[in-house]
Amino acid sequence: MTKTCIACGMPMRVTEDYPLGNESKDYCAHCAREDGSMQSYAERAAGMASFIARTQGLDEGAALGAAKALMARLPAWAGRA
Repeated sequence: MTKTCIACGMPMRVTEDYPLGNESKDYCAHCAREDGSMQSYAERAAGMASFIARTQGLDEGAALGAAKALMARLPAWAGRA
């Protein structure tokens, strides 16, 4: 069964996509800390901004803005500015 990560929107298709292989989680391995708990808003925003800057060539400020705009549409961050 494919789920979509509530924190970043990534499709989770295989066991390795889940934190610690736990398919009951609604967030992906990229949005989890080493202990399997979900990262905070600030941690996830920084991680997504880094990924966006690296893959799309945006500067850090623009990448952070893009990350926050994407996160605003995701269930884990509902109600955040």
